[in-house]
Amino acid sequence: MIRIASFNVENLFARPKVFNLEGWVAAQPVLEAYREVNELFANAIYSDADKNRIRELLVALDIYSINGHGAVRRKQTQSPRWAWLRKNRGSFDRQPNDATQNVEITADGRGDWIGWVELAKETTDEVGTRMTARVIQDSAADVICVIEAEDRPSLVRFNEDLLGGFYRHVMLVDGNDERGIDVGIMTRTGFTIESIRSNVDAEDDVGEIFSRDCPQYEVRTPSGASLHVLVNHFKSQSGGGGEKRRRQAVRVRAIVDDLVADGKHVVVLGDLNEGPAAVGEHAENLGDLYDGASPLVECYALPGFDVGDRPGTFDSCGIRNRLDYLFISNSLVASFGAGGVNRKGLWGSRKTRPTNWETFDEMEDSTQQASDHAAVFVDLDV
Repeated sequence: MIRIASFNVENLFARPKVFNLEGWVAAQPVLEAYREVNELFANAIYSDADKNRIRELLVALDIYSINGHGAVRRKQTQSPRWAWLRKNRGSFDRQPNDATQNVEITADGRGDWIGWVELAKETTDEVGTRMTARVIQDSAADVICVIEAEDRPSLVRFNEDLLGGFYRHVMLVDGNDERGIDVGIMTRTGFTIESIRSNVDAEDDVGEIFSRDCPQYEVRTPSGASLHVLVNHFKSQSGGGGEKRRRQAVRVRAIVDDLVADGKHVVVLGDLNEGPAAVGEHAENLGDLYDGASPLVECYALPGFDVGDRPGTFDSCGIRNRLDYLFISNSLVASFGAGGVNRKGLWGSRKTRPTNWETFDEMEDSTQQASDHAAVFVDLDV
């Protein structure tokens, strides 16, 4: 029997400060300003309107500030609230000595300078990082897929320093997200990664599909069976994102259909960022993973899968907060033995300790939680 798990670790050692705001409503203006200003920076020519908008966005990001004279000025700090303005080469702006005058954007286009806005990060809580390790150790998965890991070196260090090298193979391929929230995989000795295929460049009629990536890992088990594991982190709920998640589900289904047509065993898992409206239903924009002659079965529909006293996997764990999924292809259903949700490292946004599930005693408040997501796992006899 082998165990496969998925866990959104919410970064291991460092996390963008904006992600620690309570809820996407608070974080969205900062993230939108970050996205828009970097897009404007890429313009070949900066119009006067572009320059005015860049200045407004840098104020929103607290890189510039408005002084007592009502003038926009550079903000001098070694610990920015939201973001850094990185200026590597060339000239971007000029600040007049007169404090009543605005900072002037002197660059006339992308060719005049090299630079970007980078989200400021802060170190994750040390107890929280240890709790992340405890969830993974407690889950004892042979193959675990992690969501929101910074990069491969961080994942390797985490495995060596906090997991005692429990996993033999550690892999993470950078995706489309610039904020250090990628998806990766760790496998134990005997579970070799035979091949890796990235879908980072996948496009449809609208454009880029995956917010991060949908890497395909072919994992060989000790018995010689081959599993094709697709790791996902769908578009967040910031700004809605439903249509983007629908497009992502459509492409994942197409990948799965091709693999199944070739006789492959498939596992799809990760944080899909959308829950159903009620128990017994499926999330609206994930319909392609379920509809028609889908070759996939979600973990929550498998007989004997233990969801616990709450139906969800995120924060308060209501049904609409069922964001984390694990699907297996029909070819694997007969090999399913058991499965469940591990919430021991999840505190959520509440002030007091959760009472609907067991939590680690070392956690004293939400800042020390492993993640605001639970881990999900299944056991397969393959």
